[in-house]
Amino acid sequence: MKTTLTILTAIFITFSSMAQDFKIKVWPNGAPENNVAPGAERTWTEGGIERIENITEAEISVFLPKKEINTGAAVVICPGGGYWIEAIDHEGYQIARFLQEKGITGIVLKYRLPYGNHKIPLMDTQQTMRLVRSKAAEWGINPSKIGIAGSSAGGHLASTAGTKFDTGNPAATDAVGKLSCRPDFMLLLYPVITFNEEFGHMGSRTNLIGAGNKWELVEKYSNELQVTDQTPPTFLILADDDGTVPPRNSIEFYLALKEHKIPAEMHIFKSGGHGFGMKKTGLPVEQWPELFLQWIKEQGITK
Repeated sequence: MKTTLTILTAIFITFSSMAQDFKIKVWPNGAPENNVAPGAERTWTEGGIERIENITEAEISVFLPKKEINTGAAVVICPGGGYWIEAIDHEGYQIARFLQEKGITGIVLKYRLPYGNHKIPLMDTQQTMRLVRSKAAEWGINPSKIGIAGSSAGGHLASTAGTKFDTGNPAATDAVGKLSCRPDFMLLLYPVITFNEEFGHMGSRTNLIGAGNKWELVEKYSNELQVTDQTPPTFLILADDDGTVPPRNSIEFYLALKEHKIPAEMHIFKSGGHGFGMKKTGLPVEQWPELFLQWIKEQGITK
């Protein structure tokens, strides 16, 4: 009887743990590139928005759904913040918890901020995609249903990951490095897309690649120019009255996706401004999470 109880207890703990939230480092053995933050990492709240600055170590917060509702889908979430801070709550944790409740694993990436090294945020994102695939069986995830989401500059990072990826390095010395870093779909909220001076977000551009006209890097990180036939299906959400990141960013990206016949859906709400994330605004823009759920169902990602 004691043995039976022990087994049942172990099973209960296993199933219970599937709904727990936890954090792990993206580079447990140390990252291959470094940045130099202007100070110690700090989290603070301003205007009701939780922010983190001076991030020099990447980690992910994993929100696993209960096993009985698990769809097998997962979304890596990149909060925005102009590549200077990260709005970790309403553009990160809150989205992850919403997805978790709907049977989708939400994974919030606290990526390292560039501080003079433009390679770092994408490097962290690509490694996270590989890491999640390596944990797919353990976490109850379908490795072909792992998407990426991002808001504002986090949307730039997500769309960079969706246009610059590889299928893994066969010569990698570890199993994670052999895996693909391609997202299977993208969710972009009022994203920065271009570094074009006409309609780009110059703050994000300066913080990522530095001041001045570094045209090679401007083109490299203008993601409307980087779309290919292999870019994943994309869902875009934005507001017409966004006074921070012009709606043309999303429109140009959508047109590029259509040129390459990539499945895409875009919703432009009349009101909502910039940075609404999961905030309660009392506006129709609050409908976007349910619209996204409908879209991924139509894409066959969930049932």
